[in-house]
Amino acid sequence: MQEGKYNLRNPAVKRILQEIKELQRDPSNDFMAAALEDNIFEWHFAVRGPPDTEFQGGIFHGRILLPPEYPFKPPSFLMLSPTGRFETHTKICLSISSHHPEHWQPSWSVRTALTALIAFFPTPGNGAIGSLDYTKEERASMAVKSREQPPQFGNAERQAVTNEVHAAMLEAEEAQAPVQQGKASEAVLDQPVDAKPVDMPAEAAAPQLPDSPAANDQATESSVCADAASAPTEAVPAAAPAPDQATPAAPACAQPAATLEGAPQSWEDRGLTVVAVVLVVLIAAILFRRILVIAGADVTSLMPTLRR
Repeated sequence: MQEGKYNLRNPAVKRILQEIKELQRDPSNDFMAAALEDNIFEWHFAVRGPPDTEFQGGIFHGRILLPPEYPFKPPSFLMLSPTGRFETHTKICLSISSHHPEHWQPSWSVRTALTALIAFFPTPGNGAIGSLDYTKEERASMAVKSREQPPQFGNAERQAVTNEVHAAMLEAEEAQAPVQQGKASEAVLDQPVDAKPVDMPAEAAAPQLPDSPAANDQATESSVCADAASAPTEAVPAAAPAPDQATPAAPACAQPAATLEGAPQSWEDRGLTVVAVVLVVLIAAILFRRILVIAGADVTSLMPTLRR
């Protein structure tokens, strides 16, 4: 793009050149657009048909005509490819087009307009200027044909831009295909695999249940303990209970063995008991001896008095 041939002080020229650079720096997978070399106010574009609609898979070409007052006035849109939704070579009526300048905002751009145009494809025409209401089957057939070759329009320069945009759309689609296939494969791998039931004897498939209530309670407690024993040994921090909720009691199998009734004491526990008893006896003996010493001193001091 030869910027020197344009008046860079013109607000429209500055804005258009800025948008050209922005689209080159950050292209979109949904559309491509390029301005003519000799007239940056005329753009040629191609958009992909929106997915999950009858337009899916289509590559539809068109033109954008920017006014000299751009971006303060909206552009005009003309489709070159048959779509079954918009007439060809006719300025179509959209809320973002020149038919409704009252809706246009200067902050919008060519990128914004093309994104909105794609969204208009599956909407009803309602008799608007340049709109069509073909059947879904007819539109789907046009979408398939739109991929075969770009439409023929204008002089050699315009046709060259259209051909270039069409080829770039197909190349981008081929480059994106392996990525989409990889995502599809990951989605399949992430799906849970239905486990096939194992053939078991009737006796094993139907376990015998205890008859008495006491046996039922014992079987329930055993199952809880078995679940606790088979759980991972790594400690998992439990969430703090809410103030209004009572902390549930742990099952009996989760309590330490030392706290269970009738559990035998270890040798370490017995040794600590013996040491405690010896310490008590020694302390008692020391106290008793001091009492005897104090009592003996009192008797000695009373002896002179008793002799008199």
